[in-house]
Parts: sequence; structure tokens; C-alpha cells
Amino acid sequence: MRHGLSRPSFLLALLAGTSLMSVGPAQAAPSVERGEYLARAADCEACHTVPGGVPFAGGRAFPVPGMGVIYAPNITPDPDHGIGKWTDDEFVRSVREGVSPGWKHLYPAMPYPAYARMSVDEVKDIRAWLATVPPSANTPSPNHLKFPFSIRAMMVGWNLLNGPASSYPDDPQKSAEWNRGRYLVEGPGHCADCHSPRTLTYGLSADRAFAGTVVNGLRAYNISPDKSSGIGGWSDEALAQYLSTGHADGHGTASADMAEVISFSLHYLTPADIHAMVVYLHDLKPQSSDDAASPPRKPAAGDDTLPQATKGARLFASTCAGCHLPDGSGRQSPFANIIGSRTLSADGGRNLVRIIMNGSTLTTASGNQIMPGFAGGNLSQRDLNDIAAFVMTHFTEATPSEDKLNAAAKGP
Repeated sequence: MRHGLSRPSFLLALLAGTSLMSVGPAQAAPSVERGEYLARAADCEACHTVPGGVPFAGGRAFPVPGMGVIYAPNITPDPDHGIGKWTDDEFVRSVREGVSPGWKHLYPAMPYPAYARMSVDEVKDIRAWLATVPPSANTPSPNHLKFPFSIRAMMVGWNLLNGPASSYPDDPQKSAEWNRGRYLVEGPGHCADCHSPRTLTYGLSADRAFAGTVVNGLRAYNISPDKSSGIGGWSDEALAQYLSTGHADGHGTASADMAEVISFSLHYLTPADIHAMVVYLHDLKPQSSDDAASPPRKPAAGDDTLPQATKGARLFASTCAGCHLPDGSGRQSPFANIIGSRTLSADGGRNLVRIIMNGSTLTTASGNQIMPGFAGGNLSQRDLNDIAAFVMTHFTEATPSEDKLNAAAKGP
């Protein structure tokens, strides 16, 4: 043998090493239970499921302005159409680095820069749980992206500029709750992906983190602790109630994309984890934004107090007041209480008119809370704009703009 080691000595060393390896600590098996919890925290189902479709079977479309449309892949354990043939290491690399088998670089519609905050073992736990969901042979549509965005290799350069991040140690200067909250908000929860504006390279803005932006044609509101345009005026209890149930008195009810986050993700989290997120969010750097809600009005209660002078008022009385009541306090369900909701006045009524048009569904512990959509029915778009304008002036001090309502109604 070379390097002065005889064959017998080499064999003894090899056997000794083998013996030592055999008595070393065994690698823990993946935890399916923890994997399910983390998959919920990461909101995997919402993005990888067509509304009303097979869970995790992919196909949901994500329009990206100026680039095209990205379709979520099938992540069920189907061996031919899903991820059934992937190894654990391939799954980990896809989730934490954005690179799928075959050097297929993912687009940042998949929030892998945030998921990189999860450990390798945590991602393997998610894979172990996904292996237990029913397989589906669904084949999602291929992406429809404009040149040069259709060239996946471009993501190599994007990753150098914008991510992925990595897991990070706890900050010893902060509490355990704060550190847990940072992990959930910045990691699996990937809250910044919707609530932070993007830079010119489509990376998340660090300077304007959590200051809000427009996603899918809707305003994802400022969730920094700014007191006028963020969540600085929310109590810990109100914010925890909103995140865990989708409703907080005086702040309204989650709708559209945020309702999906509550339904598929946040309402599964433990009270301790929700509180940790609240602690972290309230400790962020305050950011001012121009989408603050107008001051609320407090209408008088009682059906006979509802104004009837405008078409919007009459339409609200006949179409909306049955659930929301003339004073906005809601009938039968607290989720119908719209008093204090930012949607009623912020951003020129952008979200308000879209919710009136398209409706929204929120899954709660007591069942689905449904706001029906009225687009395409017996009401014209002008009728829906009139309802939105009335709501803005009846419940808030906002001044409606027909141009802004029309622009919001057009969508992304």
C-alpha cells in the first residue's frame, strides 16, 4: 500500500472505521406529522391546487405582468406526473434552492428563497407527508412565458442577485417567541412574497419590506407596524384573532388571496405559533404607504336608517344589507361584520370592487364563510361600481373615484 500503510493495517483501519460507523447515531426517520404541519405553514396546497380541484395536483395559473403565465406543478406522489420518482435530496434541492431534477430552474413564483429558511430535515419531513396524499395523474399546462423569460437558465443569474437565502441561527438578543415568529414569517410563511414590493430584478425589496404591494390585481396591504398605514394600531389580540380565524372585530374579514392563506395555512397553526408571528410582525421596521384606509363612519342601526337617495344605496339595501345590515355589523355570523375593514376605502376601492365582483370563501372552524360574487349576474359593472361607491361613503370618509373603480374592475 502507498503512503506507508500496509495492507493488514489498512484492513484493520477500514474495519475499525466500519465498526465506529455502525455504532454511531442513526439518522432520525422523517416525521410525517411534522411534515404535515410544515406543509400547512408553507401554504403548499393553495398554490398547487386549482380552485375546486384535486389537492396538490397542480395546474393553478399565476399571471406575472409583463412575463406571462406560470402554472403550478403536480406535487402528488404520482410517479409519472408528480414527484413520486424524486429522491429526498432532489426534493430538498427543489424546495430550498429552486432547482428540480434535470437542472430545471424554478421561477420565483415558487418562494424557495424563503423556504431555504427551513432545514434539510424539515423539508424531508414535508416530502414524507406529501408521499401520503392521494396521487393524481393530472398534467398541468406548460408555462406560457415571453422571451427571454422562457429561458430557465436565466434564473442562475436571478439567484445570484436575489436568493435563495438560508436558515439562520436564533438572535440571542431577542426572545424565543420573536425568533420563532421570524422563522415562520420569513421562512415557511413567506409573508414578504405578497406583502413586499419587488425590485427591478423582481427580487423582494429589503428597503420597503412588508410595506404592501399589488399582487394578482389586488392590494396586499402594508403589514409593517406603521400606525397609520400598517398594523401598528392593531392590538396583539386582534392581530392573532385575524391570523388564526380570518376575522377581527373592528378590522373586518379576510378575503380573496388572504382568505386562502387563512383557509389553507394559518388556521392550522398553534396559538403559540400565531402569537410568535404577532410578536415578530409588531417588531418590524414601520413603513409608511399610500394605501391607508380613510377614517370610518359609524352608521345608525336599523333598516329605516339606510339612505335611499342614490342607486348605489338602493342596490346595497336590496343586495347586500341582508347579510351585512345597514350599519355593517353583520347578521347571524361575525364574519359578515365589515366595520373597520380596510377594504372598504383603501387604495381607491381597488379590493372592494373586486370582492363585490368575484366574491370570496373563507374556511373556518365552523364551516365555509361565503361572500358571493355578483359579476356576470343581473347587475352591470356600473351597478357594482355604484354599490362600491356607496359602501365607501356610507361606512368611511373616503371619496370614490369612478376612474379608479373602473380601473380596479378590469383586474390585473
